[in-house]
Amino acid sequence: MDNIINHLIEEFQLPLHNPVLIFSLILFIILLAPIVLHRIRIPGIIGLIVSGIIIGPAGLNILEKSLFVDVFSTIGLLYIMFIAGLELDLNEFKATRNKSLMFGFLTFAIPISIGFPVCYYVLGFEFNASLLTSSMFATHTLVTYPIVSKLGVSKNVAVAVTVGGTILTDTAVLILLAIILGSHDGGLTTEFWVHLGISLVLFSAFMFLVIPKIAKWFFKKLESEKHSHYIFVLSVVFFSAFLAELAGLESIIGAFVAGLALNKLIPHSSALMNRIEFIGNSLFIPFFLISVGMIVDVSVILSGPMALIIAGTLTLVAVFSKWTAAFFTQIIFKFSKGQRKLIFGLSSAHAAATLAVILVGYKAGILDANILNGTVVLILVTCIIASFATESAAKEIIRNSNEDDHLQLTSKTNNETILIPIANLINIEKVLDFAVLIKEKKSNNPLSILTVVPNTDEAEKTIVKAKEGLESYLKETTASDTNATIMATIDYNAASGISRTAKEIMADIILLGWPQKTGFLDKLIGDKMEGILQNTEKTLFICDFEIPLVNHKKLVLIVPPNAEFEEGFAIWLNKIAKLSLELSIPVHLNCVEETHQAILKFAKDNKVTLTVNYFYFNDWDNFLALSNMFGDTDCIVLVSARRGYISHFGQLDRIPVKLEKYFPKLSKMVIYPQ
Repeated sequence: MDNIINHLIEEFQLPLHNPVLIFSLILFIILLAPIVLHRIRIPGIIGLIVSGIIIGPAGLNILEKSLFVDVFSTIGLLYIMFIAGLELDLNEFKATRNKSLMFGFLTFAIPISIGFPVCYYVLGFEFNASLLTSSMFATHTLVTYPIVSKLGVSKNVAVAVTVGGTILTDTAVLILLAIILGSHDGGLTTEFWVHLGISLVLFSAFMFLVIPKIAKWFFKKLESEKHSHYIFVLSVVFFSAFLAELAGLESIIGAFVAGLALNKLIPHSSALMNRIEFIGNSLFIPFFLISVGMIVDVSVILSGPMALIIAGTLTLVAVFSKWTAAFFTQIIFKFSKGQRKLIFGLSSAHAAATLAVILVGYKAGILDANILNGTVVLILVTCIIASFATESAAKEIIRNSNEDDHLQLTSKTNNETILIPIANLINIEKVLDFAVLIKEKKSNNPLSILTVVPNTDEAEKTIVKAKEGLESYLKETTASDTNATIMATIDYNAASGISRTAKEIMADIILLGWPQKTGFLDKLIGDKMEGILQNTEKTLFICDFEIPLVNHKKLVLIVPPNAEFEEGFAIWLNKIAKLSLELSIPVHLNCVEETHQAILKFAKDNKVTLTVNYFYFNDWDNFLALSNMFGDTDCIVLVSARRGYISHFGQLDRIPVKLEKYFPKLSKMVIYPQ
């Protein structure tokens, strides 16, 4: 027994030395940090860096900087730069190259012009340290691009200009990095410039002329060997990094150029691209971010005012210089205020390239711990500012758009598909009745009733039983001259099975029953409803009908501001209008005047019959004030929104819980627009 205890004490002695235990710890951090921090709206990149600070030598000293950590950290760093080159849209760059060239110049020159004097004269850095730090201000990472894509403004010219400028400024900074390192090592002699020029020419020629031809040949000859494609790409990345070092450049430049060289050969929607991003984002890149945190020494930041002054100054210069570049870009190309904010939001986040440049400078001895720690603070602040700025700008652009596509019913409604996932048979009859009432009569697609079966040895038997239990309900839909089909899928996770099936059948609407109460663990890692919301962009109706549909007397419709700008506005409003017409009951509309007018315009433009009694409502902090409007035979319909979309705000997330708590006996429905 003593031997076992002594062995355990030895294994868990800090810092850890067992590679299996170290790898397990890293994987648990990669797994849990983003999940936990997602709940408090902190970007995952920040969570991983903070985790590294906690477990690192300057923190709890759980891990030390070892060869094992360094190898994975290097892989992650090269992977970040490779994906940065691979994901750049070169076609988009060509279309807006003149504007992109100008923005690229401004977002490179202005931060350096502002940053260098501040670093050299105000903070007192050495010349090379000042130049390298100010070049870091010029880099940016498109951390907030998913927000732009989600809100549907990715085709805006401001986005294309910013993406194009990213190619130029990051490439220029990496070349400047090579010059600074050369100057630090041996001085900027004639020999250095000749060597650098020849190296760049030979390296570029090999990467852009030879590598693409080899890649084309390889992909063609081994078309069926899909796993070999990924291994080949990795080989190219690391060999390119090695060649860059031979040429006297930094390895991160080789990885970035490898991404540019393979850009056209790996489509963004291909299976290979999916594998590259999946493995990188799941393992290598998080490992790198954790290793960055391990370098940070919090005691240095807290040791005196100088460290805090450096961190604050770096952050202020980074934000101001990027705003200035966006401002001049707006003036030159006569962009709108919203487009200027969008350019600033996209270009103000410092992450991957910034970390790469600063880490190289730190390891080369050009930069000290104060600058490294200040850069981590800078990354934290700029990622948060960029997120808010991008979301605000995208919503402003949508609001100012003259397009009324969101108010028009499309021809797709004539071919709509409705998916009805069934967890249990309680209240299924009412949900099916609702589906029959709102279904587009011109659509020939049947109602798709889905049951998700756990992946166990009894899966096949469970599927048979589930189908038998649903068969009797098909008679009800057949009697109403509505076709329905029963589907079953096997999946470990119900939300995953529903999301996957919705994509497979190209469902337009998903009808769900009201979620059951969940425990703490379900709340922590995301329950079924949260999983479906995150993994699908379809219109969701979450229903809880306490009485038969025909017994309802009115629909109390509660709509948030800006709901008319959501893409799915026409879909859900058309369904509510159909339900009101079928049941011959009025709609008591609670919203702001702008939304009210948009609803009236929709009804008029699309010749939709809609009986509306309008009540102004905008006091979402006092949502329960509407309770005097609710009757026992009413159906409460709340239009909500997914996080990050134009009509979403914090109070919306809490209202379904209030409905469940205070009105358990009333029929209710929560709608999440497409």
